[in-house]
Amino acid sequence: MPAANGKISVAPSILSADLWRLGEEVQKVQKAGADWLHIDVMDGHFVPNLSFGPSVVSSLKGKTDLPLDVHLMVEEPMLFVEPFANAGADLLTVHIEAKDEIPAVLEVIKKLGIKAGVSIKPNTDPGVLEPLLDGLDLILVMSVYPGFGGQIFLPESEGQIKRVRDLIVRSGRNIWLEVDGGINPQTAPLAVQAGADALVAGSAIFKAADPVLALKQIRQAAPDI
Repeated sequence: MPAANGKISVAPSILSADLWRLGEEVQKVQKAGADWLHIDVMDGHFVPNLSFGPSVVSSLKGKTDLPLDVHLMVEEPMLFVEPFANAGADLLTVHIEAKDEIPAVLEVIKKLGIKAGVSIKPNTDPGVLEPLLDGLDLILVMSVYPGFGGQIFLPESEGQIKRVRDLIVRSGRNIWLEVDGGINPQTAPLAVQAGADALVAGSAIFKAADPVLALKQIRQAAPDI
């Protein structure tokens, strides 16, 4: 799933795509060199918005070569894990702030044979991740408060990313560090220099006049690791 040769992975978020033309939008970013496809799932409780269900994941599975990176912004992730795994998710990320026991959720994800990630909000102490590191493939640092696309990258996110990178390095594990929120050609270098190796971008790609060019500009702006 990670990009090869130390290249920063770019994961366009379909939350900002034109859903009327979703297939075309996905084909565009795949041809432009996207590495993963990010799918934000919102339940209207953990965050005040609603978004995609498993049917969207199953409709994409097999129609794109991109790994499906599913971000569960939900209050009770245990209810969602199996449906999204069965729909074809390649990676499931849950929030440490959710109601369920996260170690148990991660165990179920791994038993289903897919990659497991944990996400933290901007105001969550990264130290809470330490007991979970052995079971993680990815940590997703939110550089905005989750729930809506098109937000501005929070300046304090750089410190948050650095702290998470330090946790990963000290663990000795090969864990991807993904950053989501306000990523564009100006903020991508900040996230990467702080320690990110995967970037989620929604509005900056899909709302651009030329999404293909926008994706390439984000990649060019982010120094390789």
